[in-house]
Order: sequence, then structure tokens, then C-alpha cells
Amino acid sequence: MGRAVRLAACALNQWALDFEGNAGRILKSIEIAKGKGARYRLGPELEICGYGCSDHYYESDTLLHSFQVLAKLLESPVTQDIICDVGMPVMHKNVRYNCRVIFLNKKILLIRPKISLANAGNYRELRWFTPWSKARHVEEYFLPRIIQEVTGQDTVPFGDAVLATKDTCLGTEICEELWAPNSPHIEMGLDGVEIFTNSSGSHHVLRKAHTRVDLVNSATAKNGGIYILSNQKGCDGDRLYYDGCAMISMNGETIAQGSQFSLDDVEVLVATLDLEDVRSYRAEISSRNLAASKVNPYPRIKVNFALSCSDDVAVPVCMPIQWRHHSPEEEICLGPACWLWDYLRRSKQAGFLLPLSGGIDSSATACIVYSMCHQVCLAVKNGNAEVLADTRKIVHDETYVPEDPREFCKRIFTTCYMASENSSQDTCNRAKLLAEQIGSYHINLNIDAAVKAIVGIFSMVTGRTPCFSVYGGSSRENLALQNVQARVRMVLSYLFAQLTLWTRGMPGGLLVLGSANVDESLRGYLTKYDCSSADINPIGGISKTDLKNFIQYCIENFQLTALRSIMAAPPTAELEPLVDGQVSQTDEADMGMTYAELSIYGKLRKIAKAGPYSMFCKLINMWKEICTPREVASKVKHFFRMYSVNRHKMTTLTPSYHAENYSPDDNRFDLRPFLYNTSWSWQFRCIDKQTSPEVAWVLVLLLCQPMKKTRNG
Repeated sequence: MGRAVRLAACALNQWALDFEGNAGRILKSIEIAKGKGARYRLGPELEICGYGCSDHYYESDTLLHSFQVLAKLLESPVTQDIICDVGMPVMHKNVRYNCRVIFLNKKILLIRPKISLANAGNYRELRWFTPWSKARHVEEYFLPRIIQEVTGQDTVPFGDAVLATKDTCLGTEICEELWAPNSPHIEMGLDGVEIFTNSSGSHHVLRKAHTRVDLVNSATAKNGGIYILSNQKGCDGDRLYYDGCAMISMNGETIAQGSQFSLDDVEVLVATLDLEDVRSYRAEISSRNLAASKVNPYPRIKVNFALSCSDDVAVPVCMPIQWRHHSPEEEICLGPACWLWDYLRRSKQAGFLLPLSGGIDSSATACIVYSMCHQVCLAVKNGNAEVLADTRKIVHDETYVPEDPREFCKRIFTTCYMASENSSQDTCNRAKLLAEQIGSYHINLNIDAAVKAIVGIFSMVTGRTPCFSVYGGSSRENLALQNVQARVRMVLSYLFAQLTLWTRGMPGGLLVLGSANVDESLRGYLTKYDCSSADINPIGGISKTDLKNFIQYCIENFQLTALRSIMAAPPTAELEPLVDGQVSQTDEADMGMTYAELSIYGKLRKIAKAGPYSMFCKLINMWKEICTPREVASKVKHFFRMYSVNRHKMTTLTPSYHAENYSPDDNRFDLRPFLYNTSWSWQFRCIDKQTSPEVAWVLVLLLCQPMKKTRNG
């Protein structure tokens, strides 16, 4: 009959510019797909070179090595008798395009350039590529000699076309094109394309997966069809974690779901689907059929190959499933843990060092490392040979097998409590107990001698000795003395990271982990070049509210009872003197705002794109039950003053796992000045006009009145 097609979608942990490793993972995925009976294999976006090459795309070497890998793929017997769809950059007429190269049996069928480029948030594709703007147009592409020698072809089709096999028709989308309002699958579906493919480079953001799933399912709900999505996974060299989630959908329902977080470098999702289900689904949608009769046709590349077998009556087809989404707490537990694993093994370091303060943030970071150890032990137990090999390299033991997360944690994770005269015994005990429960190698040390030495040098040179404010010092003295403590901790962190394993008779060095959350960074509530300055930070894109929920998740799922007292304690920097042996300093009092307020400010500033005046206008409605307009004005002004005064700190922010769309990361995501006019005179004057006595009472009346219904509703 020729109606059951078997298709494969892949999630690959590619690494920017790792052409050797990338080629191996591509070949392995094709081999697995063929072994499972697939006749078509789809891989992630730009999988040959790795998505995150950034300005390396400008280099001719990147294009050259991509074609060298393509030649290797074409020559391999593994790629025979299966349509292979791979991603790489291609230069056509001196213009660089983000392309899919589709080939079969040593012949390139089509090079399809990306039409809609991703250029928002973390994406900068327009910096390196040009979108293909010639709809339904195909040109001749002259192949380089290394490809000609393999394929025997001088030119191949290049442009916006679809593939017509002996039994169906396939059309290509690339990542952003699914998200565009005029997605190509709409017109392609009307023109008879039955299978849509999408190769993605989509990164993890908390609570985002359902959006991608809904888009894929809705792509075929109105128009019918089969949709296959492949995505990159893992850390390919920067702040992003690409979260897999390969999927196959048909007629608006999910048929197959890949994992979002795993340590498997290669994951292949295969499903068998009945083409007649697509045709019968479409047949009864009269509006679709009327539109289809008027559509402009796509150029069709004829392929003498079938995705189905002639005798497939007895072949079972896959049935719809319910997509299983992770909770935000599970996402925090798994995503940053996988990112840390990729960073650790690819940096060839021997583990991590974390300044563990006994507070929520550093404890959350410790729990993520512990989760990583769990994932490693589970992967090895499930037979993942690559994870086992990487583990042995990290611990420098060719016979080692990680079985117990606590034992593995002891080998690769060092925690360090750095006490001062301003530290309480409570936080010391909390840090020690948590370290015992996760199994880390724990160090207790005191920094007072180093702090006194530094302040002593200052006093010897100037003849003046600064004091804390509780002892009569000014606010400048008070802040400077806090900063000295914080910066000493950063210096000691790196010293112990370099030499702790040496003292234990073990080889290698440790990566220093930071633990400033996204809200503190936004407010600038951190010392520049203190313990927030580290090699990487797994929680730098996560809010305090989400971290608290994650801590509760760890209490329940990892049985880390030490976290209960950490959760109950008020957040504090412990940089000012104790009062009667108790902590007198708290974060929220220091900041002049709560963490809950900070999350709201951050989302309005970045996601809602609100300046001071717009934020004020939104908050007087949001907070009308708890604040007067004058109080809202005061809060907004204070936030923007503190944000702008401290924005310069974002230029040295530790590279952090990107998890929130209101991240203040200055490197690529949140591009802003770092020298502001912190008076915001014009903006604040606009707010003041709305809170003047003659206007304020009108605002109060309007906010207190219920909305009147109009005649129509």
C-alpha cells in the first residue's frame, strides 16, 4: 500500500567548532535511526559546526570544515538508503546562509536556506547570516570540489523548495520559522506537503517547553500533517543549555516525545505514521481545501525513493500520547545540572569549589551539583559508556565506577565555609550539615587575619582606620569594610580551587562556582569581584522565589533535611557585626525592597519593556490594594536608582545559566548602558505629576471604582 512512513528526529549534544565530535554524533544518530527502520533522519540546526559558533561564522575555516564533514557523511556507508537532513552554514554568491543540506545515497537533493532568522534575546543570527527572501524560488548552487568528487554533481538546487518522494511530500522549516506569524508550513500544507520538518537550536527557559509543544501541535491541528522537530541539547560553549525535546506530531496530537534533560549525547526518536490519516483528516476541512485550490505551488524536487514500504498493511503505527511536562522545580534540578556536567567534562577540570555560606543561594547551587552527581550515577547505571568514560577522566581513575552520588560528590565537589568575626554559628552549622548530607569535601576557614592585614595596610598608609556604622563609622566606611570581606573570599576561593586537590594528593584543579541569583544581580546587591565572581554560576538566571521552591523540592526528593533550617532563616550577607551574637543584617532590609518585588520589577523592566513611568503606571493598578500611588512612585524610583547605580556590575557578571527572560546579563541578552544618569530627572518628573495632590485623589477614585460594563459587554 505504501502508507506507513517511519521517521526519525534527533537531539544531539553538539559543541561549537568540535567538528570531529559533531561528525561522530551525527553518524551515530543516523546509524541508530537506520537500525530502528527509519527512512528519513532529521538533525538539529547547524549541527555540523555546532549552533553557538558566533563570530566564528565569519571565518572561512568554519565553512571549509563544515564541507569537509559533509563529505565524510556523504562517503559513509552509514548514510546509504536513508534521507539525511543535516545543518551547516553555506555561502552562496558571497552571501552566508544558515542551511539544511538534504542528501540521499551520495547525492545532494536540496540545500534549503533559512527564511526567518532568530534575532531577539540571546539570538543574533542576522549578525552572521542573511535570510533567504526569494519565496518559492530555486537557483543553482555550485558545489566545492571536495563535494563534487564524492557526489559527481557540479550543481545542486538551492532555495525554497520541497521534496516529492514516491509516496509523499516533505517541506522544511528551520527553528524560528515555526515561531513566525507567517510560518512556511501554512502555505506548504495547502500545497500538499504532508510532512513538515523543523531543525532547531532552541535553548531552555523555565516554563517555556509547553510553548514549543503547543506551536508544533497547532501547526498541524488546522491544516493536518506530520510535524517532526529536532533540537540541539546540552551546553555547546556558552551560557545557554539547549534542551532537546525532540518530538513528532500528527494532526494536532503528540505522537512521540524526547527527553528535555539527559546526559545522553545522542538521542533518536522514531515513529511510524500512516499517511492516510493525514489525507483523511484534511479531506473534511472544506476551508482548507478551498484555500489549497488557490495556493501558489512550491518547486518540487523529485526523489526516486519512498519513505514507506510497498507491503505495510500489518505494520503497527504509533498512537497519540500525552506530553509530560517538568515542573519548574524539576527544571531547575535537571537543566543546570546537565549544563554543569557538560562544562565540567569539556573544560577538563577535576571538579567544583563552592563558597558555601549556609544561605539559600549557595545551598541551591550545592543541591544542583548534588543533582548532577545523581544524574551521572543514573546514566552509568543505565549503561551510558560516554558518561562513564568522562567520569573516569575527571577523577583520573580508569577503573572507577560512580554508583553512590554522595561518594562521587566527595571526589569532585569541595565546599568551603569562610567565616569572619561577623559570621554566626548558625550559618556555620547549616553549611557543615548540608555538606555532610550531600557528601562534599568540606573546609572551614576564618578570613579575619586576611581582612585585618588588608585594613592594616590601608591604616598604615593613610593614618586612618575605618569603622563599621555600629561603632560610629560612616556609611562609606561601613560599605568598604563589608567589601573587603567579600573580596577576600573571592581571592581565597580561587586559591583553594587551584590547590585543594594538590593538598589531597589528587591531580587537577577546580572550577569556582558563583551563587548570585537573578534578582540580586538586577538590583546590584553584590560586591563587584566578590564570591559572585566565579568561573560559572548555575543559578544566575533563576529568581529567589524559584530557588526557595527548588530548595523545598530537594528536601522532599533528596531528603536533605539540613535545608529546612536554611529555608527558615532570613537571607543575610553577614558582613556587619553581630548584635549579642545574632545576625542584625538582612538582605531585604539592605536592599530596601523584597525579593518578590524585585521579580516583578525585573519582569516589567525586561519582558514588558517598561521604563520608570510605564512601570509606575502598571504597578498602581497591580498594587492598588496594598500601596497608594505615592508609595508606588517611591518604590519605582528607588528600584531604578539602585538598578542604574549598580548596572556597571553586570559587565563583570559571572557567566550564568540562562533560565529567565528577565535576566540582566550584559553579555548578550540584556544590552543596556552601564553609565546612567541616575537622577532619571525627566522620567521621575512624569511620575511626580501623577502623584501631585491635585491628581492623586483622582487616581485613587479611579482605582477604587469597579470597571463599568459597556453596552456590548
